Amino acid sequence: MSNNQLKDNITNVLERVRRKSQKRQFGNSDILVLAVSKTRPAEDVAAAHVCGLSDFGENYLQEALPKITALQALPLVWHYIGPIQSNKTRAIAENFSWVHTVDREKIARRLSEQRPPHLPPLQVCLQVNISNEASKSGIALPELPDLARAVAGLPHLQLRGLMCIPAPEPAGADQRAPFRKMRENLDELRKHYPQMDTLSMGMSADMDAAIDEGATIIRIGTAIFGPRLTGAAARADH
Repeated sequence: MSNNQLKDNITNVLERVRRKSQKRQFGNSDILVLAVSKTRPAEDVAAAHVCGLSDFGENYLQEALPKITALQALPLVWHYIGPIQSNKTRAIAENFSWVHTVDREKIARRLSEQRPPHLPPLQVCLQVNISNEASKSGIALPELPDLARAVAGLPHLQLRGLMCIPAPEPAGADQRAPFRKMRENLDELRKHYPQMDTLSMGMSADMDAAIDEGATIIRIGTAIFGPRLTGAAARADH
């Protein structure tokens, strides 16, 4: 993708978010566009930063770490948005500012224990399997209060909110329903944890529905960088 096309994509996304957020009923107009940069080379991330983005989400640790190192001179905020294995927690705790995919107390404890003391607390969202899909990570809603209680008590984590990836639905009420359920559950948790101010939900195909229901972070890949690179195309682009 050319830098001109990337700039146009980012401009369009930011304008779309601005217009949509000003009309919504729930939440304020402050929405963070998190650029999902998995499979994209460091050069694309640097170009997106020039176009006004500062927050980038990575799913794969082995791919992310070289990019983080290559771009360490830039004032970027890195978010981990992929599944977390126990043997990956130290590198995640050492290199990221946000983690959106905490769904087990064991993982949360490891992240807290392995967060370097010279860094600020790791900002954490709890991943909810809002559509109860067997193929997706995340906890069920009934388990949410116990996990929130455990994470909130850990010294090197800051519990910020909830994250979800709903099952795909066409635009309309069915697309909005899981996002509404997320907002309602966050509202309940905020009675006990007022610092929880984040709903990480909505991607390129459903960002409008997520914004309508109060998203504060939307995770956008395709609408910014184009179709995801896979296989030989990804290797060639790198």
